[in-house]
Amino acid sequence: MKEVEIFRIQIIAIAVSLALIFFIINLIKKRKLKEKYGLLWILASFSILFLSIRRDLLEKTAYFIGIDYPPAALFLAALFFGFLLFLYFSIVISDLSEKTKKLAQEIGFLKFELEKKKSRKRKRKK
Repeated sequence: MKEVEIFRIQIIAIAVSLALIFFIINLIKKRKLKEKYGLLWILASFSILFLSIRRDLLEKTAYFIGIDYPPAALFLAALFFGFLLFLYFSIVISDLSEKTKKLAQEIGFLKFELEKKKSRKRKRKK
C-alpha cells in the first residue's frame, strides 16, 4: 500500500474522530444527549482519534491482532466500540422497559383504588 494512501486514510480518520467529538459535545450542550451517554461516545471517539494519530501504535496493534492493513485495525476498533455501546444501550433499554412496566402497573392499581373510593362515596350519598 502506498504511503500516500495510508496518510490520506489517517487524515480522514482524524477528521472524522474530531468531527464526532465536536458533534457529541454539541448534542450534550443542547441537552439532546445526557452526559453519561455522551461520555461513552467521547471516550470511543478519543480512542479512535488516539489510534489515528499514533500510527506506530496502530501498526503494532494490527500486527498483534494479525491484520496486515493497519487502517483495517482502526475500523475494527471502531466496530468494537460500537458493539460495546450497543450492548450498553441494550442493557439500559431493558432496565427502562422493566421500570416502565412497573410504573404502568402502579398507575393501574392507583386508578383502581381511586375508582373504588369514588364508588364508595357515591353509595354513601344515596
